[in-house]
Amino acid sequence: MRLATVAHAAGTSAAVLDGDTWRALPGTDLSEFLATNSQVPAAALAGEPIGGAVPVLPLPAPRKVICCGLNYADHIRETGRDLPTHPTLFTKYADSLTGPDADVVLPPGLQVDWEAELAVVVGTTLRRADRSTALAGIAGYTVANDISVRDWQYRTAEWFQGKAWDASTPVGPVVVTPDEIDPTEGVEVICRVNGEQVQRGNTRTLVFDPADLLAYISTFTVLRPGDLVLTGTPGGVGVARDPQRFLADGDVVETEISGIGRLRNTVRFTS
Repeated sequence: MRLATVAHAAGTSAAVLDGDTWRALPGTDLSEFLATNSQVPAAALAGEPIGGAVPVLPLPAPRKVICCGLNYADHIRETGRDLPTHPTLFTKYADSLTGPDADVVLPPGLQVDWEAELAVVVGTTLRRADRSTALAGIAGYTVANDISVRDWQYRTAEWFQGKAWDASTPVGPVVVTPDEIDPTEGVEVICRVNGEQVQRGNTRTLVFDPADLLAYISTFTVLRPGDLVLTGTPGGVGVARDPQRFLADGDVVETEISGIGRLRNTVRFTS
């Protein structure tokens, strides 16, 4: 199934795709739907068709957004590091998320980089989950780009200040349920800047796969329905190039994952 938060003439609604038609689910968005209906199959709750539905940010109100850095072997090697024995984690806030077609608006003069990522949507409460429980607790997968402000990220040893700028992390356009996609078998993760492919990786090369990450994270903090876990980016980021390359005003960043969909975001620098 494909789930989304869709905008329409009357506002927004959680929705499930039925053929070519979006049908309403209980809740104004997927965050609300998953928080209250996570144990009921979405297809069983599908309501009336929604005319003029357009997918927007699918999960506008996660309680937690947790990200894994350095999780693809090629990306780890391009940074000059050894393969990790434990996930490298950092957090974002819900305020850092934005929609699949939204502009990413930032102040001028920053070193802004792209990071195409698979994001995992939590579907049930997980606390100290083992791998099999964590795998069963996945509601689905979506596309994200961890747009990073590198000069702020590397001001200190902690990455947070370069990763959590408001409305800088596009997510969407849909959430695809696990019966349709299996990252352990491998899905392509692609990023293009102005049509030029700058990243291409495959999730079968993840050091820590989605179930590993959810089990590990749930050991120290509870995960709840609608929370997001970003799984890391493949090689090809701008900061690791020689010479380094960063995004310019007006650049169009496309992030695509096979079996899910594509984000298309324009970077705008304005004071």
